[in-house]
Amino acid sequence: MKNVLFAAAISLAATSAHAGSYGAPVIEPEVIIEETAASSSNDDWVGVMMAFLTIVVIGIGNN
Repeated sequence: MKNVLFAAAISLAATSAHAGSYGAPVIEPEVIIEETAASSSNDDWVGVMMAFLTIVVIGIGNN
C-alpha cells in the first residue's frame, strides 16, 4: 500500500510540474524581396493583337 501511495504522489507531482496551457510558438514571417523585370512594350501589343484577332475570327465565324 505504501508503494501505491508513493507512486501516486510521484505521478501527481510530475503532472503538476507540467501543468499549464501550451502556448503556440510565435514565428516572425520571413520577408522576401523580389525584383521585377522591366517588360517590353512589344509584349503588351502582342496580347492586345491576339485578343483583337480572336474577336474578329469569332465575329466572322458567327456570320
